[in-house]
Amino acid sequence: MTSAPAHTPEHTAGWRPAARALRRVLVGRALRVTAGVRQTWRRSLQVRVVTITLVVSSLLVGGFAYLIADKITNILLDNAETDVLLRLRNGSDYSAKQFFLYSQPQEAQLQDTIEGTVNYLAGGDPQQTSGVVVAITADNYAGIIETRTSPAMDVRPLVSRELRAAVADGKVAHQIRTGRLAGERTKYLVYGSPVPTRFGQLELYYLVPLNRQDATAADARATVLATGVALVLLLGLLAALVTRLVVTPVRVAARTAQRLSAGLLDQRMVVDGEDDLALLAASFNQMATNLQRQILRLEEMSRLQRRFTSDVSHELRTPLTTVRMAADLIFAERDEFDPAVARSAELLQAELDRFEELLTDLLEISRFDAGFAMLDSEPTDLVPVVHRVADRLAGLAERVGVTIELAVPTTPVIAEVDPRRVERVLRNLVGNAVEHGEAKPVVITLGVDQTAVAVTVRDHGVGLKPGEEKLVFNRFWRADPSRARQTGGTGLGLSISLEDARLHGGWLEAWGAPGQGAQFRLTLPVRSGDRLTTSPLRLVPADATLPFGGPRDGDLLAIGPAGGGALAIGPGPTAGTDERARARS
Repeated sequence: MTSAPAHTPEHTAGWRPAARALRRVLVGRALRVTAGVRQTWRRSLQVRVVTITLVVSSLLVGGFAYLIADKITNILLDNAETDVLLRLRNGSDYSAKQFFLYSQPQEAQLQDTIEGTVNYLAGGDPQQTSGVVVAITADNYAGIIETRTSPAMDVRPLVSRELRAAVADGKVAHQIRTGRLAGERTKYLVYGSPVPTRFGQLELYYLVPLNRQDATAADARATVLATGVALVLLLGLLAALVTRLVVTPVRVAARTAQRLSAGLLDQRMVVDGEDDLALLAASFNQMATNLQRQILRLEEMSRLQRRFTSDVSHELRTPLTTVRMAADLIFAERDEFDPAVARSAELLQAELDRFEELLTDLLEISRFDAGFAMLDSEPTDLVPVVHRVADRLAGLAERVGVTIELAVPTTPVIAEVDPRRVERVLRNLVGNAVEHGEAKPVVITLGVDQTAVAVTVRDHGVGLKPGEEKLVFNRFWRADPSRARQTGGTGLGLSISLEDARLHGGWLEAWGAPGQGAQFRLTLPVRSGDRLTTSPLRLVPADATLPFGGPRDGDLLAIGPAGGGALAIGPGPTAGTDERARARS
């Protein structure tokens, strides 16, 4: 005889990882199934309606089925009790007459009379095969009068002590007991009644099997249950059909709306019938037609406007060139004129410069609107770009009493950008800061990390009011219309700068607060085509004072109307920016 192999540590060490792997697989499958069911529940209105209908109808039908089955069982039991009680009373009266002649329990014929009475009462069953057991006992005369039953069997296990005591006290009592008398376990209705005699009291018991009542109740419960299940399934099918009639047009409308939003303006719903759903489809189609008409109209107007702007800009080039040549000639000879005419020549030259810049900006805006703007990216060191912008605006800054301060790395900052567009953005930002600097320093900061490069332009002028940070990039918008321009700008610089930043896949954001100045931040990806997630420089300057105590490094907050005009607060000097800031810009 060979013994079973022992569980060695090697076997245990190999079994446990397999069990853990199997548990992980089962847990993963369970989670996937649960996630699928949850997703189906969230997305399908029909599934939710059918499930709720099935659950509620199951509860209602189950409750009614239980009440009906319980009522049927009680009625059958009441009928059985009424029948047995009637037979018990008749049997008790008959037995009392039979035993009336006996005055002593020791009389010889008493036992025979008891047996005959039991047989008679048992033979009085009209069905003969009902299985009713009749018994006469004498608890007060144990050992003198023997218990007699018909048919002969031991009924003591089915007659409890409590029932015996109640009948011995002269009461009619009953119980429902389950026991084994004729081979199989059966539930009996046991009724007992006292039988008065001249020498004392005997006890008469009827034991009636409840097989027929239980079978009838079981059939009734099965019928009610089958009917309930069929009704629940029918309700579920009905709910599915009704929900499908309602959900299908809604789904068609949703798909049609998605196609419309994707630009397929000719999509329409099929109108079938004259009911409410048909009215919904007809109204949806009418709405889609009106939207298509308005969109086409707006597109045509926008196209005409862009074409008009482009054509006007081009057509103005020729007369502008002629006027420029005459103005240059007059400007060159201004020293020979009297002072008033010389001043007029200078003003004419300045306004022609501004007019030429306006035409250039209008042409650039028309290219952006038409989608023809192209990005010419190349690896560029942004440090000399920042220095070049500061040098070109140094003369203007000196005239208005503003100093330009630079905070740039000493090492090259290389990024794949279009240097012409980046320089134009910085020139617009710095020129705007100098114009609104209120004779206070303007700080230009350059920062870089692994994925992005950022430039902030900070001024300490009047700042921005709450909500104005959303408007500064609008075309021809001015915070103070009565304020005279120092730089002779066109009002399109920030709009063009925003488009240049978007063309790079970058961000151009603004922050400002009354009396604390403003700061603009340009963030561009280091590699062209990469998606930005963070900015190396914070949008809100560290010296800004906010109503709730000022920004803290690492915070990511949004400023409400009480906090000044800020699109977002960047999370520290080297962390990300608020998504809402990018959406608004």
